[in-house]
Amino acid sequence: MKTLRIDDVEGIPVLGTLTWKPVRRPLGVTAFGINAYVAQNAGDEVVEEHTEEQLGHEEIYAVIAGHATFTVDGEEVDAPAGTLVYLDDPQQRRHAVAKDAGTTVLAIGGVPGVHEPSAWEYYFPALPAIRNGDHDEARRILAEGLAEQDHPAVHYHVACNEALAGDADAALAALERAVVQPRYREHARQDDDFASLRDDPRFVALTA
Repeated sequence: MKTLRIDDVEGIPVLGTLTWKPVRRPLGVTAFGINAYVAQNAGDEVVEEHTEEQLGHEEIYAVIAGHATFTVDGEEVDAPAGTLVYLDDPQQRRHAVAKDAGTTVLAIGGVPGVHEPSAWEYYFPALPAIRNGDHDEARRILAEGLAEQDHPAVHYHVACNEALAGDADAALAALERAVVQPRYREHARQDDDFASLRDDPRFVALTA
């Protein structure tokens, strides 16, 4: 048996106003995805606008503290603490904003019949270190992630970190492993993290 208190998990600022708290990895859950998001302020996003078409996940969002407003395919859902919002259609576009500071949403999901962890679980923890220029710490975190899941998305963030650190060779080696998924070619072309490599013929070739 294991226990975990959400309040004891350190929040990681990830995308926009989102603060992510890892749950699945610390507990070692393998049957489904489960992680938490906390809004620092009223009006902050607590679930980013997205669909689950890429991963094919069905999801439950459980509001465990505070009060949120969900929007699902344009329909607003009032969700005070204790509300469960279940989306069984991966194509449904979902988004949630906190009405109260401290609103906490537990996101639970997976592919029906099987669960493969999402790659962002392995690169989200490195984002603060990358943003703060702590490239060694980001390398350590991303290496741990790759040891668990060798995924193009994780290699992409390795490439971002190495480009910002000034190691062009390491950045391009990681980017080569990322662009096996073609969408990362377009991401790299537009990503300011790769500004130092824009004129490198190897970068041009990888992102063509």
